[in-house]
Amino acid sequence: MPHSMKYTYGKNVLITGGSSGIGRSCAELFAQNGCTVYSASRNPAQEIRKFDSGGEIRPLQMDITNEQSVVMAVESTLAQADIGIIVHSAGVGIACPAEEFPELPIERLLKTNFIGVLRLNHHLLPLLRNRGSGLCLMISSVAALFPIPFQSHYCSSKSALEAYAATLRMEMAEYNIKVALVLPGDTNTGFTGARSYEIQESSPYYDRCIKAVSKMEKDEKNGRSPLSVAKAVWKLSEKKNPPLRTIVGLDYTFLTFLRRLLPERLIEYILKKMYMG
Repeated sequence: MPHSMKYTYGKNVLITGGSSGIGRSCAELFAQNGCTVYSASRNPAQEIRKFDSGGEIRPLQMDITNEQSVVMAVESTLAQADIGIIVHSAGVGIACPAEEFPELPIERLLKTNFIGVLRLNHHLLPLLRNRGSGLCLMISSVAALFPIPFQSHYCSSKSALEAYAATLRMEMAEYNIKVALVLPGDTNTGFTGARSYEIQESSPYYDRCIKAVSKMEKDEKNGRSPLSVAKAVWKLSEKKNPPLRTIVGLDYTFLTFLRRLLPERLIEYILKKMYMG
């Protein structure tokens, strides 16, 4: 391992959504760099993975939408390790017109993408406070900044994370706990195939919804590897003062910069042309 390796918050990491996609890439990269990773998911692997670096990935059964499951997983983890880093990577997506209200899928999305973060933090942040340092890192999305047609509910869940993280960051600063967001753009993971379509063929939005989401899914499949996001997460874990928001990719960083300069109507026009043109 490089001599410059920094374990600013220790070498014990808990990652949600660790069995696939960005979460799995994060778990592997941390373990490759000598960390012990508690990789949480609803259906975890059965065996511990050991790495030449001395790092490990220890599977952890956790459903972040279920209070009892989270409590049991946290108790099990804290009995083994002093967690210094939390990476919230679990997430789901749905395709749906903003007008329509498929209640159960929306509840599931919010319980996973937003409320699950709050639930796990409620049980783990006191530990970080007591140890006097820590990093709470959340995988958000550029969709939190750019409204995407027929992704209103997903965008809302990520926008909620933005407001929550910014507030949490101020409140936790006194305890030397850092809070950061990573915002990936199009990323090639199993998330694309797992997205549910909550729209009926009889909907007046059906054709436009299918067209817009198909365009988005094509971009995702041609997008960056999840490792690119994991590398951004790892770099943040080495910083004593990570920024609130890290956007993955120069193209999305540039678009975000333009967003500050261009009028809202022009941003809206561009997004409509991208997905509905």
